[in-house]
Amino acid sequence: MFPLYLAVTFTTAAMNVFAAIGDFARSKQVSTAMARAGVPDAWLTTLGILKTAGALGLLAGIGVPLIGTAAAVGLILYFVAAIIIHVRARDYTLGPAAAFLLLAIAALVLELHVRGAVALVAAR
Repeated sequence: MFPLYLAVTFTTAAMNVFAAIGDFARSKQVSTAMARAGVPDAWLTTLGILKTAGALGLLAGIGVPLIGTAAAVGLILYFVAAIIIHVRARDYTLGPAAAFLLLAIAALVLELHVRGAVALVAAR
């Protein structure tokens, strides 16, 4: 199970860094999506920082589980909020946000499963 946890964690972190780069670069695709959702362009740097922090937290969580848990929960909250903002703006192109949300959930579930298994082995 640990290799799957690592694969999902690295994938989730890489995808969030990639998305953050789009935010920082103010790519046309990101700017268009944000405009449809009513998100000001001025927020893109902050959103990119949050995604980068989540990605780094997931990676740090490999060694320090509490940081990984906090980062995964933070990313889950971020993407739930993103979906809510898009829906409130009547923008129903939710595929990317939903995919990122599912990756963050998978990272959290696998981390908790792996850490739970480690705790069970240590307790024996």
